[in-house]
Amino acid sequence: MNISIGKLRGLQQLADSKGIMTMCAIDHRGALKRALNEENPDAVSYQDIVDFKLDLCQAVAPFASAILLDPEYGAGQAIAAGLLPGPKGLLVSVEKTGYTGDSTARITELLPGWSVKKVKKMGASAVKLLIYFRPDLKDVASKQLDLVARLADQCLEEDIAFLVEPVSYPANEGEVSSKKFAEVKPGLVIETARQITALPIDVLKAEFPADIRFEQDEEKLLELCQELNETSRLPWVLLSAGVDFESFRKQVKIACKAGASGFLAGRALWQEGAQIRSREERMDFFRNTAVPRLKELAEIADSYGKPWYSRIGAENGKLAPVTEGWYRSY
Repeated sequence: MNISIGKLRGLQQLADSKGIMTMCAIDHRGALKRALNEENPDAVSYQDIVDFKLDLCQAVAPFASAILLDPEYGAGQAIAAGLLPGPKGLLVSVEKTGYTGDSTARITELLPGWSVKKVKKMGASAVKLLIYFRPDLKDVASKQLDLVARLADQCLEEDIAFLVEPVSYPANEGEVSSKKFAEVKPGLVIETARQITALPIDVLKAEFPADIRFEQDEEKLLELCQELNETSRLPWVLLSAGVDFESFRKQVKIACKAGASGFLAGRALWQEGAQIRSREERMDFFRNTAVPRLKELAEIADSYGKPWYSRIGAENGKLAPVTEGWYRSY
């Protein structure tokens, strides 16, 4: 599989020395406001969010292979504050928080005033897009796939790596209960992987293809992850989707055994910290709880995961040598 030099460099920056992506997500906006002030999210100020993200970045960035930040409160701010170590990869999100349309037919919007070109311009390693996705809702899915395809073309033009995070959701009254939605989730996640990785993206950020509150048979869970691995045409990493740390640790081990190339962990690492009002005490939580969690997940991923580059035919991390004069047509 051919990969351009710019995308290759970006993917190298996202991974550790073993080719495993042990990444931390700090691009939350609406969900973070609600976590910081459940009763009145609108009362959370710009600086409240920036301070939370900068403190968390300072604590975890040295131990992650890459950090995912948003442009509104985190990416430029972390760089300016000197809190993103140079060797660490940087992913930057391009979507607007939330969605438009009905809750059962969600459409993703891009963040106004932001673009793939700007992500590349600021020196990031990769672009990240979250889309709500139901492959069985043909019209809505088509619009979402068009968005992915359009951004994929822009990433090709800018020669920057592109990660896509499709998130499933209940699409009718019969799926409102967690148990009912858990019954359809495996099929949704696996079919979504088939459709999304057919497009010219670089890494799939996948949901765990089951709800472990209702399916606890590890052999069955491994089979589902193996099916996801076989369906994905590209390297994939696991997202934490707001689950607690103990659940995510179990998911990471199973997913990596099945062929995942690591994880992009968000609230599973740090969500309890949003309830701590003292900034000093919160920083202690980040250092003494979030960091050890990240290290533990990284050890699991490094032990069981499949290097991202092996999925594109480079078992040792080296691709075919570039030809003489390659730069002239680059």
